[in-house]
Amino acid sequence: MISVADAYQQILATARPLPPETVPLAAAVGRVLRQEITADRDFPPYHRVTMDGIAISFAALEAGQTTFSIERTQLAGAVPELLHNPQAAIEIMTGAALPPGTDTVIRYEDMDFTDSPTRQATVRVAPPRQGHNVHAQGSDQTAGTLLLAPGLVLSPADIAVAATVGAATLAVARRPRVAVVSTGDEIVDVIDAPLPHQIRRSNAYMLQAALTLDGATSDIFHLDDDLGTLKASLPPLLAEYDAVLLSGGVSKGKADFLPQALRESDVTELFHRVAQRPGQPLWFGQRPGGAVVFALPGNPVATFAAYYRYVRGWLRACQQAAPRPLVFAELAEAVEFKPALTYFLAVRLESAPDGRLLAHPAPTAGSGDLAGLLAADGLLELAPDATHFAAGTAWPVWPYRG
Repeated sequence: MISVADAYQQILATARPLPPETVPLAAAVGRVLRQEITADRDFPPYHRVTMDGIAISFAALEAGQTTFSIERTQLAGAVPELLHNPQAAIEIMTGAALPPGTDTVIRYEDMDFTDSPTRQATVRVAPPRQGHNVHAQGSDQTAGTLLLAPGLVLSPADIAVAATVGAATLAVARRPRVAVVSTGDEIVDVIDAPLPHQIRRSNAYMLQAALTLDGATSDIFHLDDDLGTLKASLPPLLAEYDAVLLSGGVSKGKADFLPQALRESDVTELFHRVAQRPGQPLWFGQRPGGAVVFALPGNPVATFAAYYRYVRGWLRACQQAAPRPLVFAELAEAVEFKPALTYFLAVRLESAPDGRLLAHPAPTAGSGDLAGLLAADGLLELAPDATHFAAGTAWPVWPYRG
């Protein structure tokens, strides 16, 4: 067996960058950016008014003037025109460009208005400084500044930034194409009524759902526990997809034919068995110059752990996404685990008022307890060099909600 860390490094070493493709801006959210986005002009591009009120020359206020006649009104989007009388003011709206000859904005709430014989504003609360309520040109970013870097998983905020610089299309990583294959004669489709000795297919749908959230496209297949069927069915999948995720058939049972079928399909085995629980029988390999294969244990919690610990990182590496920051959580209560294996403990996560992320062990009945995952939010990774894990100790956690 190899360690969890060694297994992950071998997996990442097979990740080949997927080619970029151009998509419309509206379709780019959640995709991995593969180009630089720079400011095409200053942010903001003009001295922007931030409050409804009047624009004045601060020098007039400093000279003791408190009442200003309104020369005209300027709405947002209007071309700014010069304040002709430096002792007057322009009534102005939020978002408008500051008119030449003015440098300060006084909000409506700080003034009284009269309309006879002409509209005038009398200041009750003077602004504290020149430039008050003005968002100065270039104060956020200057033209040419790098705004969005390659490797970013595009969020709604990133889309807004791209839109404001006129990026109608974006170069993003092609989505990984993944074949999800369940195996086992006891498995029936989700729409079928299982016999007493059968179960419905769930791992495949779990994997497909996780892949969708992680930016991949996928198709589901099912193969029986038959060596001839496996040897005939695997090569087309290996040729068409970037990765093949198999669930079941990799342990030591008499019908676990997958390792042999993969070897005879020209897939090079990189490792088989990892020092972890659940998911010790994990098999990983690669067809030379082609698809990688994750042959995951069939127990649902083991499949779940393998996906979030290994597959997810490989998908990000192929899309050249920046690595996710490693998250740590503190055990809320002590845990005992004696085997010298990395232990993936299902936990419910809680954010404490002091900022700590607490991990409460979730009650499960082992790696076959699929429903037990409903009481948890993630998997806490406990190191293999201890048997007692005290409350308050922090460990890496792999969240799968949110």
